[in-house]
Amino acid sequence: MASYVGFIGLGTMGLPQALNLAKAGRRVVVYDTRPEAMREAERQPGVEAAASPRAVAERCDVVLTCLPDDASVNAVFRGEEGIVQAARVGLVTCDLSTVSPEFTAVLGEELKAGGVAHFAAPMLGSKPQAEAGEVFYMLGGDRGHLDKITPLLAIAGRMHIYVGTADTANKIKLMHNALGAVNYAAVAEALALCAQCGVDLNTFYEVVRNGGGMAYSNYFDRKVPTIIKGDFTPRFKLKLAHKDAMLARDFFRGKGVPMPIHEMARELLEQALAAGYGEDDASAVTRITEKRLGRQISRP
Repeated sequence: MASYVGFIGLGTMGLPQALNLAKAGRRVVVYDTRPEAMREAERQPGVEAAASPRAVAERCDVVLTCLPDDASVNAVFRGEEGIVQAARVGLVTCDLSTVSPEFTAVLGEELKAGGVAHFAAPMLGSKPQAEAGEVFYMLGGDRGHLDKITPLLAIAGRMHIYVGTADTANKIKLMHNALGAVNYAAVAEALALCAQCGVDLNTFYEVVRNGGGMAYSNYFDRKVPTIIKGDFTPRFKLKLAHKDAMLARDFFRGKGVPMPIHEMARELLEQALAAGYGEDDASAVTRITEKRLGRQISRP
């Protein structure tokens, strides 16, 4: 039984990580609400599908979950056929999802009462990093059970940092993504200014990328070339970026910390979501900036 690893949530990030675990020789039991996702996972030798989250937890000593939001995580853990129904001493769970810190803390205490050690390991990276096994994790939870989790994260990702409690991991993730949201908005405005001033976008990109100045970021490096091409193929969907921005807003408000710059970025994401770009890449906020400017930044 100890040789099985559970993986629940086979979406853009989850499926590649589950497959990487199996490719590394782990025997993986998976579950997803979409049967087609489980069929795809089962094509990889070493992967078996289960009928429910509870069934996964009953077969495995460690269960990883990778889900889009609080509601999905709640259903997987507390649903009628949820993980909580299989709670027992020795079971270890690790949620890779980006969810509210308060939710993580309450869920962790509930699981602890049933003998379960719960971790949170929210991720940095998108689809290419998940496929390449280069996801970065902020890992929080009971140090006494780290040896059950860290070998799995070493397979599915390039690095992790232990940050303390499980809810601390999600606090850091929300603060990180809040800064990222500001990047989305700032880069879109900089490109709009280039377009309006007649500055070649590719020239601007090369200057910022290679000049060593403070304007450079990974987001700028990765996204500007695709924005210029008008390629908004989702690597991290805008609707998820908006969800994270809403979680961050609620977290900041709860701490009494004003975040006016983040709030403007959040509003831009909200406008892009309302305009129908939710399934596109988060960089599609550029489309809203184009509408404000009255001219196209990216190529058709």
